[in-house]
Amino acid sequence: MARLADYFIVVGYDHEKPGPGGGLGKIIQRFPQQDWDDTPFPQGIELFCQPGGWHLSRERKQPTFFVVVLTDIDSDRHYCSCLTFYEAEINLQGTKKEDIEGEEVSALIQPAEVFAPKSLVLVSRLDYPEIFRACLGLIYTVYVDSLSVSLESLIANLCACLVPAAGGSQKLFSLGAGDRQLIQTPLHDSLPVTGTSVALLFQQLGIQNVLNLFCAVLTENKVLFHSASFQRLSDACRALESLMFPLKYSYPYIPILPAQLLEVLSSPTPFIIGVHSIFKTDVHELLDVIIADLDGGTIKIPECIHLSSLPEPLLHQTQAALSLILHPDLEVADHAFPPPRTALSHSKMLDKEVRAVFLRLFAQLFQGYRSCLQLIRIHAEPVIHFHKTAFLGQRGLVENDFLTKVLNGMAFAGFVSERGPPFRACDLFDELVAFEVERIKVEENNPMKMIKHIRELAEQLFKNENPNPHMAFQKVPRPTEGSHLRVHILPFPKINEARVQELIQENLAKNQNAPPATRIEKKCVVPAGPPVVSIMDKVITVFNSAQRLEVVRNCISFIFENKTLETEKTLPAALRALKGKAARQCLTEELGLHVQQNRAILDHQQFDYIIRMMNCTLQDCSSLEEYNIAAALLPLTSAFYRKLAPGVSQFAYTCVQDHPIWTNQQFWETTFYSAVQEQVRSLYLTAKEDNHAPHLKQKLPNGQHQEKTAMDLAADQLRLWPTLSKSTQQELVQHEESTVFSQAIHFANLMVNLLVPLDTSKNKLLRASAPGDWESGSNSIVTNSIAGSVAESYDTESGFEDSENNDVANSVVRFIARFIDKVCTESGVTQDHIRSLHCMIPGIVAMHIETLEAVHRESRRLPPIQKPKILRPALLPGEEIICEGLRVLLDPDGREEATGGLLGGPQLLPAEGALFLTTYRILFRGTPHDQLVGEQTVVRSFPIASITKEKKITMQNQLQQNMQEGLQITSASFQLIKVAFDEEVSPEVVDIFKKQLMKFRYPQSIFSTFAFAAGQTTPQIILPKQKEKNTSFRTFSKTIVKGAKKAGKMTIGRQYLLKKRTGTIVEERVNRPGWNEEDDISVSDDSELPTSTTLKASEKSTMEQLVEKACFRDYQRLGLGTISGNSSRSKPEYFRITASNRLYSLCRSYPGLLVIPQAVQDSSLPRVARCYRHNRLPVVCWKNSRSGTLLLRSGGFHGKGVVGLFKSQNSPQAVSTSSLESSSSIEQEKYLQALLTAVTVHQKLRGNNTLTVRPALALSPVIM
Repeated sequence: MARLADYFIVVGYDHEKPGPGGGLGKIIQRFPQQDWDDTPFPQGIELFCQPGGWHLSRERKQPTFFVVVLTDIDSDRHYCSCLTFYEAEINLQGTKKEDIEGEEVSALIQPAEVFAPKSLVLVSRLDYPEIFRACLGLIYTVYVDSLSVSLESLIANLCACLVPAAGGSQKLFSLGAGDRQLIQTPLHDSLPVTGTSVALLFQQLGIQNVLNLFCAVLTENKVLFHSASFQRLSDACRALESLMFPLKYSYPYIPILPAQLLEVLSSPTPFIIGVHSIFKTDVHELLDVIIADLDGGTIKIPECIHLSSLPEPLLHQTQAALSLILHPDLEVADHAFPPPRTALSHSKMLDKEVRAVFLRLFAQLFQGYRSCLQLIRIHAEPVIHFHKTAFLGQRGLVENDFLTKVLNGMAFAGFVSERGPPFRACDLFDELVAFEVERIKVEENNPMKMIKHIRELAEQLFKNENPNPHMAFQKVPRPTEGSHLRVHILPFPKINEARVQELIQENLAKNQNAPPATRIEKKCVVPAGPPVVSIMDKVITVFNSAQRLEVVRNCISFIFENKTLETEKTLPAALRALKGKAARQCLTEELGLHVQQNRAILDHQQFDYIIRMMNCTLQDCSSLEEYNIAAALLPLTSAFYRKLAPGVSQFAYTCVQDHPIWTNQQFWETTFYSAVQEQVRSLYLTAKEDNHAPHLKQKLPNGQHQEKTAMDLAADQLRLWPTLSKSTQQELVQHEESTVFSQAIHFANLMVNLLVPLDTSKNKLLRASAPGDWESGSNSIVTNSIAGSVAESYDTESGFEDSENNDVANSVVRFIARFIDKVCTESGVTQDHIRSLHCMIPGIVAMHIETLEAVHRESRRLPPIQKPKILRPALLPGEEIICEGLRVLLDPDGREEATGGLLGGPQLLPAEGALFLTTYRILFRGTPHDQLVGEQTVVRSFPIASITKEKKITMQNQLQQNMQEGLQITSASFQLIKVAFDEEVSPEVVDIFKKQLMKFRYPQSIFSTFAFAAGQTTPQIILPKQKEKNTSFRTFSKTIVKGAKKAGKMTIGRQYLLKKRTGTIVEERVNRPGWNEEDDISVSDDSELPTSTTLKASEKSTMEQLVEKACFRDYQRLGLGTISGNSSRSKPEYFRITASNRLYSLCRSYPGLLVIPQAVQDSSLPRVARCYRHNRLPVVCWKNSRSGTLLLRSGGFHGKGVVGLFKSQNSPQAVSTSSLESSSSIEQEKYLQALLTAVTVHQKLRGNNTLTVRPALALSPVIM
């Protein structure tokens, strides 16, 4: 039994403490006066009694009723039912005007013209809103109609009334005022009680809007309701939460939020909150909240929120089912002879039918979820992990962000914690997801059967709320019609507190023999249901799958039988077959057959073949798969090995480390939990083998037997747990903890094997991944207390430069320590065991690194694998080789040609060969790796001049199956060369190759290109002489104006400018900062510009083009200066337009005309530009025509790294470089000072004297 009401409170208007924008409420009386031991008194209840604020009124208002939900610190909900009425304030004289709602009143208020609100509040942990409405209404009726019933006895009976906890039981009770009330408890506590709130929500917002809110809540977005009715807010929040069943909402849930707490809406956490419509102007400013207007029937989704929707076909099926239920006439609306109008179900049954649709939806979403549960511990409390990746993969929803977000949310974590144990109380959802999913799938295309099933579920939901509908007889006196408008109504009387307390004690004494509040639930074994299947009926076509598996099996057999020739023939086909999941699974099974006593020694050739197949298998194992293949290969990497020298063995794990799967923490977690589950199962199977052998197998319907799973054993253990003695229970707990601890040690060793590289100077995986990457794959909170302290102690640096080995050790120790801390904490391992594990890890890593040094040394002494001969290319007349061939592997680039795929034909790629660089083209020449292709030659080339992009990549070597440095070169002729460099090609050689490629792609002279190379000499490059600084353009202004009309189209910004009339070529040497992204200051003089403004004929043509440019006209429109000299200016100007960048030799990413301060000379611009990245010096690009505000742009400052500083100190050109840098720095300071001065004077002339010149204008440039 449980108390019907925990507290009864009278809350009134507080005249002594006026609040902001109105008054405040205060608690006048509360019963009982002492807090219950199990239920503390709710603080701040007076705020929720009047959510819109405490205000006086000029008229008596109708009594109102609504229910407020409060959540305490233990996440327990308290339902506060508030009945509010207004009573006359007979002592209120001279009340301030702002305290009264309505019209302005005089300074003196007559008695009975002002009414104050008063609330009767009933606080309970039970959710019976209609019962509470009747009880509070009865107390109000006794007061307002002056019935001859003691209010003290009513309140005492209410506070001492006990009702059944749950289970469909009922109780008939009376408060002693001629009333007769019946309480019916629901059959199952887990099923929500909704009344008609769900049907009302769909009536208010419509199907699509409610579905959007449903998806928003499941994906943890913020949802806010607003309405003019407080009770509608409560009903809407209740309905939206009930649609989530079987999930439970675990974030802030406030159906009615008071005005004083509106700042809660700025909370960063998701929530479901309701506010009154008088605050809707305030809430519309929220940018990350989905707002639903219950009165207007609309929802507002901000643009910044990407709302994930239900996966198809579930979305369409749900919409169709809801439409059939809510709009039954829609299907026959177009019939010529429609049937009689179909009557809607009554509101309560309609409510349950809508809930049944969502119940079916969740059964389809979570179908087979129990097969993805991983049991970690059984005693003392079950610890269960959910294999999310396997569930998404088997359902075919890996790329569906909706279900991914749902599985990563807190609601689903609570779902697994609550419904994961295999022995517990079951409800409607457990039966539905275990037995009815196949029926739901069959009924998809049959609306009549679907409606029948929905109504069957609705009947069960209705029966849960109304176990005995025929006994629903209520008799509660109601107040006389219009009683609240009576003139002479005395204020609510003061209750005799002592009398109430005495009556409560008497009633409690009578109920001492009542059964306890907690009901004993009937527990049973949870049905497992069918396995996970794809949500879509996809017909998966497997092309020659049996033949491919046979190829893999034959290849492995040839390897272990030392049939080298047959292995070479079948290996390429086997590697191609390993692209399929079935073939990868077959590989792990076949390799496992050749392992005896956890070890398998191989010769060098066998070892290489097995490693290649393992790497080919692992390269497709990503975070989007189920990790089963990688987990199956994990023990095999420690089983296969070869002898390098006496006492030195190389295991397979040293050659399969270059895969990102090993740095994915979610993979290690999932694999660990799977191993622990198997060990726990073995633990209990071993314990029962002697006495209970016949019970270890389950009999299937077809007469076969199946071994019990870990979940079956766990259900038996949980059933027997209460009957075991304390010593037996403690022994079982210790056995399980020892099992988890031993697995943690085993996995720590496995992680050390796969994370410490063979060459400790290379720590590619842990260095390449960001520091937080290992956390991104995990969905639960990691406890880093112990791991952090151990890692920090081991990570102590001894000096400025740390050794490479120590760097590797620190990274590996930190990674493993965090993993151990997380999985052991979740698995219930004691802190002492966790601490001992963390102290053990650094020693394991250090010993492993020491062992690998000998392995690495001996492995380098192995004879190199014979590689194909490099084929020399045939050159064109006059073509010369610049760089000799670099041994590479030409990788397939995704096109179907020469792949042997759907178009058929031989498998030409990947091909082994060499990459050559000539004066005309970049060229690959080699042979296909597939032995069955024959003696064919693969050639791919394109001209150097057509190269559009070159980038360094890290790619998978298709032959050695490891990660190697590569190069991807793109051509304007839509060709692509994607190569992986062989191990014999050093990074220094690759850098020289790239520099030569860029040198000939962008030569200093056009005569050095292949077209002019034959029989011609390169003429000397003559730069224009420097003339007097800051010379005017006036001498050719007439030519510009005259020639602007005749100027033809010409490409600006290219390296070479061709003059058509004379046929001569004028060349400007141009820096290409885009090909060199270093931050070191360039000391080359190539970027010096001729400062002469007496232009040649070709340059005049360029100037004519620039004057016609839109940017020049824009500068003039904005008033940013002119291109003329000082003598032509009619008024002082502080900015001018310079043509120093007319040939784009100052800055390639700036226009030809730049706006700079008037006081700056053109000759200083190259030195200023040298101080900025890509030579992007600060220039004016826009001006506000009204305020005169200027907008400037520039690149970032050049900065020197530590390596650059050391290089510059030892460089023989250090003296000249430093002087050049100091010169550039001085010019930069002068330029910035001139810029700030010009901006300041310009603003003052505009009349803006309040300008504050910010140094950040020049010191914090933004790259545009």
